[in-house]
Amino acid sequence: MKFLITLICTLMLLPAQEKKSDPAPNAIAVYWKTLDDKEKEIFLFSYLTQVYDTHQEMIKNLGYGEVTTWYFDNKAEMVYGIFDQVDQSGMNEFIGWIDEYYTHEEFSGNSFDDALSFAFRFQQAAGETLWEKYENLKYGKIKPKN
Repeated sequence: MKFLITLICTLMLLPAQEKKSDPAPNAIAVYWKTLDDKEKEIFLFSYLTQVYDTHQEMIKNLGYGEVTTWYFDNKAEMVYGIFDQVDQSGMNEFIGWIDEYYTHEEFSGNSFDDALSFAFRFQQAAGETLWEKYENLKYGKIKPKN
């Protein structure tokens, strides 16, 4: 009887020992990696413009209600900030941060908005290297570049 109980308990623990699967990359992450620099610039500008245009259309058609406010808070606000940053520093640096995000396989299943958020935060952070920017972000020492 002890043998049977031990065997059952052991078999119950086997699923807990399974290797966790790698995250499945999402379609945008796969597509992004296939683009060259010029195509990435076009894709990014189109994406940002689409979010901006959608927000403006929502304001025009729905006014400043709950849905429009939610869209601004969750999508459009960051896009407006990105447009400001892109005007100052150009698309290439921003595209480089998105590329950096997607080089990490653990992020390949995340949304494109997550990549944009990463790029936006790191573009604003003070520091020359990725490590300096990380440290400045980690300790709240974000200082916009002049």
